[in-house]
Amino acid sequence: MTQTVSVLVIEDEEFLREMILNILQTRGFKAMGTGNARQGLHLAKELVPDLIVCDIRMPELDGYEVLKALRQDPLTASIPLIFLTAETLQNVVRQGQLLGANGYLTKPFTTAQLLEAIATHLKK
Repeated sequence: MTQTVSVLVIEDEEFLREMILNILQTRGFKAMGTGNARQGLHLAKELVPDLIVCDIRMPELDGYEVLKALRQDPLTASIPLIFLTAETLQNVVRQGQLLGANGYLTKPFTTAQLLEAIATHLKK
């Protein structure tokens, strides 16, 4: 990937967020992150990244609310979003699909799984 591909990571678990950012940055992505969903929405509108990786279960706003807000704004409506979740229940996946999520990555995941999910959704 080139430095021009930008990824926003919205994940409230600091260790995981920093790990994802490190993986992406060492692979040449322009990666930025936040642990706060409201700040993530602000950054998405300000930076308009090429892709967003977002946790579902977060304080204040959850990932579903983030996705709804992104899809309602013409500036961010078409940004691909991959949910991070520790849950594998079908209703969790279904709810995200109904709201327009592009993909899911179940925690724990490998570096290869993360990069594959990102590459898949950047091609679409």
